[in-house]
Amino acid sequence: MSSTAVTVIVPGFDVAEFVDEALDSLRAQTHEHWSAVLVDDASTDDTGRLFADAAAADPRFRVVRHETQRGLGAARNTGLGLVRTPYTAFLDADDRFRPDALSRLAETLDRTGSSFVVGAYVRLRPDADTPGYTAGEVQPWVAAATDPPRERTTLAQHPAASGNIVAWSKMSRTSFWDDHDLRFPEGRYYEDQVLAQRMYTRAETFDVIPDVIVEWRQRRDGGSITQRLAETEVLRDYLEALGEGIAVLRAAGADAAVRERAALIRTLDLPPLLRIAETHPDAAYRIALEAFLESLPA
Repeated sequence: MSSTAVTVIVPGFDVAEFVDEALDSLRAQTHEHWSAVLVDDASTDDTGRLFADAAAADPRFRVVRHETQRGLGAARNTGLGLVRTPYTAFLDADDRFRPDALSRLAETLDRTGSSFVVGAYVRLRPDADTPGYTAGEVQPWVAAATDPPRERTTLAQHPAASGNIVAWSKMSRTSFWDDHDLRFPEGRYYEDQVLAQRMYTRAETFDVIPDVIVEWRQRRDGGSITQRLAETEVLRDYLEALGEGIAVLRAAGADAAVRERAALIRTLDLPPLLRIAETHPDAAYRIALEAFLESLPA
């Protein structure tokens, strides 16, 4: 059992409906040496109160509030500035950890000395007939990045890892963030994309494990940013982030990862966007998508 302390950064904006589940999943961790920074990004619902109640009842929680909404990237960066433990992890306040998440990640880093470790994740989908949510299976592109387990690997050895771009499926050495001046882009919808590729290209080694770490919620109300891709502004940000991520890989000479990433984008990301474009009332949507297609590596 790992005794290395980890800080979990938990950003939230107007997710009061799900906060208790997220925090309960932290309290249930088999890893005992954790604390959490709860970052309320100027919520207008009860998110801030629930964060405050958690901190009042349990000293492992600390609350920080943004007075104006600054976005997910800025909220995570606020949390990063407060980390004083050897390891750092992330959990969005509408998602939930599996009970052994922090243990498996911390034990792996203890053993390998890598810069970070990446785990698998599943979607929490809304039930059709009840107000609840049910976790699905590990999707093929997630498994391609994390299964089989690999320790002290690199992007050259395992280019498919570049397909795992989410912050909350990873645990990192805090020193890795500081040594490489890594922070999330702010004012963006898709802040994970570029940051993840910077992590892969700057790490001396990283690890991957097939264990499911997080259950990622697809919200019933469509409030998740991944559920708003029919909005032209959101699409433009998404395509720009995809392109910048590939540019980071290319600049690092990670040619195999460029090919892997482009192939995954063509297989996974583009088909639903093309279907939306067929009937989208804004011609700018189709134009932006076509321009991105022309720039995407073969």
